[in-house]
Amino acid sequence: MLIAGCGGFIGTCLRFLTGKLCAHLSHGAFPWGTFVVNVVGSFIIGLLFGLAEEKGLLSSQMSLLLITGFCGGFTTFSTFADDMYLMLGRNQWALFCAYVVGSLVLGLVMVWLGRKLMA
Repeated sequence: MLIAGCGGFIGTCLRFLTGKLCAHLSHGAFPWGTFVVNVVGSFIIGLLFGLAEEKGLLSSQMSLLLITGFCGGFTTFSTFADDMYLMLGRNQWALFCAYVVGSLVLGLVMVWLGRKLMA
């Protein structure tokens, strides 16, 4: 639990900083911070699962630290869901569709790419 917690702390801090950077760089209605951490996190988890499963290079402790902890703390489904809810409430249908489809498709592509790079 402590190992996963340490990874989660690092992931959460990096998510916070990424959100601040994205807010500084973009001033539109699109939630770039959440989008970026979820897409990048999908790529990272693909790489890590590839290392663990294909290469056998991650011990169970490193998997706890990096996959469960770091990736769990870095990515955020709850914020993704709240962003979608707010867009629907503001009748921002095009933005909503772009966010949902972009997040899901790019997330899946990034997991695939990370795993393929480790195969």
